[in-house]
Amino acid sequence: MAINSRTSGISAKLFEMNWFLVVLIFLTGCVGVAMIYSASGGQWNLGAKQHLIRLIFGMVIMLGIAFVDIRVWFTLAYPAYLGALILLIGVEVMGVSVNGSQRWLDLGFTRFQPSEVMKMAIVMALARFYHDLPQWRVSKPIGIMGAVLIIFLPVGLILNQPDLGTSLLLAATGVVMIFLAGIRWRVIITSCIAVVIAIPLAYKYGLKDYQRQRVLTFLDPESDPTGAGYHIIQSKIALGSGGVNGKGFMEGTQASLKYVPENSTDFIFTVIGEEFGLMGGLGTMLLYILIIALCFLLASQCKHMFSRLLILGLTTTFALYVFINLAMVMGLAPVVGVPLTLISWGGTVMMTVLAGFGLMFSAHLHRETELPRGSGLLL
Repeated sequence: MAINSRTSGISAKLFEMNWFLVVLIFLTGCVGVAMIYSASGGQWNLGAKQHLIRLIFGMVIMLGIAFVDIRVWFTLAYPAYLGALILLIGVEVMGVSVNGSQRWLDLGFTRFQPSEVMKMAIVMALARFYHDLPQWRVSKPIGIMGAVLIIFLPVGLILNQPDLGTSLLLAATGVVMIFLAGIRWRVIITSCIAVVIAIPLAYKYGLKDYQRQRVLTFLDPESDPTGAGYHIIQSKIALGSGGVNGKGFMEGTQASLKYVPENSTDFIFTVIGEEFGLMGGLGTMLLYILIIALCFLLASQCKHMFSRLLILGLTTTFALYVFINLAMVMGLAPVVGVPLTLISWGGTVMMTVLAGFGLMFSAHLHRETELPRGSGLLL
């Protein structure tokens, strides 16, 4: 009888799964396989094959996570955050330095970036924090300082690597979650004023020389066309040369002749723009918009704070990935090294993003499950 009950429960969850969203996620990853294949000159073993393997493996993990009871992830929220924090400290102590940035841990058989794990862990911790916190304490000092501590401990460690793009993404996700938790408007307005005042100080004293140079390059890329402004200028040329319909698959000269650096990672959207033009770029954006919209739909159907904030926070992280990367590639934001999620080559990002979708599906599939309140760090 227990086996039959378990089987019927899994069947019910399979029926409730939003398979349209699953298909959209897989299709977006397949766009990445095709573009990496093109960017590598039609060499299957220079990234495209690995990307497809990671995509399939990540999708399996995503579905596995989805069917785990949300109470498990609720219980693991703080331990996952603390574990990710310890890994970030490990990067400070024994991290591998690549191109002047110490962001990776070497496991022998592979390297991985703990900051990517923290993007998921910080959302889990904040969702648990606000689930346990009574609503009337959200705008009180203990509610504000608790959330600030959760956010800025990892942000400070990631800034020191240095990784400005990831630290800004983490901070932005945290701020959005504080807003979604129901903080009062007077606190929001006061915070915004403080941030505006702090921007000049952060620019002068908080950024490293090369980071300030990126801001100046963003404002005037033509001032150093063969140096700091090279990425942006070549990116714009690639996007513009694609026209409306593009040059055709694997017909892009900017990609094949390697004019655009990092064209299989951070600047992979230039390959899409050059080969498939405006229509290809808009089609890619439409995929992302549909995914984000469906995630918001999942969140709206959840009845308790943890699941709702978990989905909204992970969706915010996903959306920021996309927005920052596209803005960077189009010259609308400084170059900060944020990949185009699911499409750019990169194993850690792929796995953590798909695991994040698994958490979203778990929250939605178990949306009727009762979760305890008031058992977290703050009562």
